[in-house]
Amino acid sequence: MPDHTPGDDTIAGVLMALAEARGPGKTFCRSEAARRLSDDWRPLMPEILRVAADLGLVATQRGRPVDPVSAKGPIRLRLPTASSKA
Repeated sequence: MPDHTPGDDTIAGVLMALAEARGPGKTFCRSEAARRLSDDWRPLMPEILRVAADLGLVATQRGRPVDPVSAKGPIRLRLPTASSKA
C-alpha cells in the first residue's frame, strides 16, 4: 500500500472535529487525530502539532499551556477558552 500523507486541510478537519466533539475545556490526545488519519500514524505526530498550532488549538502538558511545536513529551489539545486567547 503506498504511503499517503494527509494534507493540512484533512488534518485540520480531524482536529476540529475532535475538539468540537469534546467541547470547551476538554482535551484530546494528538494521537487520536493521527490514528484517524492513518494506520501508520506515528510519523504524523509532528504534522498534527503544526496544524494544531496554525488552527489556534491550545496544547497543554499537565494542564498548563505549552508551545505545541517545541514541547516534548505527552501533549493534549483543546479549543481555546476566553482566558487562553491572546
